[in-house]
Amino acid sequence: MLYALSLLVGISFLTLGGEALIRGAVAGARRMGVSPLLTGLVVVGFGTSAPELVVSIDAAINQQPDIAVGNIVGSNIGNILLILGLCALICPMTVQPQALRRDGVFMVAATVLFIGLAFGGALGRLDASIFLAGLISYLIWAYLSERQQIIPAAEMHAAEADEVTALPKTTISIVMALGLGLGLLIGGSQLLLYGAIGLAQAMGISEAVIGLTIVAVGTSLPEMAVSVIAALRRHADVAVGNILGSNIFNLLGILGISAFLQPLPIADRVAAFDQWVMLGAAGVLMIFLYTSMRLSRLEGGLLLAGYGVYLTLSFSVIGAF
Repeated sequence: MLYALSLLVGISFLTLGGEALIRGAVAGARRMGVSPLLTGLVVVGFGTSAPELVVSIDAAINQQPDIAVGNIVGSNIGNILLILGLCALICPMTVQPQALRRDGVFMVAATVLFIGLAFGGALGRLDASIFLAGLISYLIWAYLSERQQIIPAAEMHAAEADEVTALPKTTISIVMALGLGLGLLIGGSQLLLYGAIGLAQAMGISEAVIGLTIVAVGTSLPEMAVSVIAALRRHADVAVGNILGSNIFNLLGILGISAFLQPLPIADRVAAFDQWVMLGAAGVLMIFLYTSMRLSRLEGGLLLAGYGVYLTLSFSVIGAF
């Protein structure tokens, strides 16, 4: 019970901390005159991935690579199958063709890059440098292309910032929101890891399984909040763009930073099963979106069903790894 309570409180702290950090960061960016495009692309993109970042870095530093890697792989799987599936049931998801050709293809490329670099059995500092160089290249390409209005996805990334409401108004409240958010994220990550590891040991399952499922879903709640709000407001392209961008940040940014701080061995089950599920989910999503430039309720239901199958396998047959 203590481990379960620690896990739940940790997830709550991470969710609240992520929300506070995003609101403070967006308000600060606006006060400093940062463009809505850059705010949506970088501030909101990094902000919604802040829980994954803090938890994976914490796990890497504390020699818990299965949770560090599992958190990212599981989050990317959950972002597509769980979050986009849920959002599509609320409102069919549309996507801009130009954004899909860039962000969607880049997400698949980042997934393939992860599989290629993980083939050696571990992610080291050289791999981390490749990830981070890829992220920087993506950000520069995205910003320059949208600023020049070559790609109309600029409106989508600018709209991501507009989905964040109830912003702090004064400089003091902005600083307080940032400080509160950071403190909750750090404290939440400690509680989450304590509960997750204890629960895994008590239930006799691997840390990789916990990281890929419970931890991954818990750290993905900010992405879920932004995407669900966008879907309820019928801003479907924002929901899709948020998930595509988040998956890119997770693989290139968070794994890049984590592996740079501490080499990360790849668990056998991730190499044999989960990384291929992540690639398959990305491929299925691209097929669904390319066929009609939208994600229907039926396709959303299929994604959700796929996540149910993934969870069942994770805690049964594949859970033995």
